[in-house]
Amino acid sequence: MVEPIRPHTRFEKARIVGARALQISMGAPLYVTEEELRESFRGELISLYGVDEVNIRFVLDPLKIATLEYEKHLIPIDVDPHLD
Repeated sequence: MVEPIRPHTRFEKARIVGARALQISMGAPLYVTEEELRESFRGELISLYGVDEVNIRFVLDPLKIATLEYEKHLIPIDVDPHLD
């Protein structure tokens, strides 16, 4: 992602994450690996599937994946701030 001039507002973040989640849900390639998904959501995976299956499963929720990509600054989408 392009480094923003200023931190994104919550509305800009919602727009970026929402647009990326839509892309992911439509089959766009991910900017994070399956291993990064397993590491980031390990606790959730353990509670859902148990300890035995954590190494073979990963998160499929597009919104969670998009949020992770946003936090790691991997999304090549930015908003155009209308500065006065």
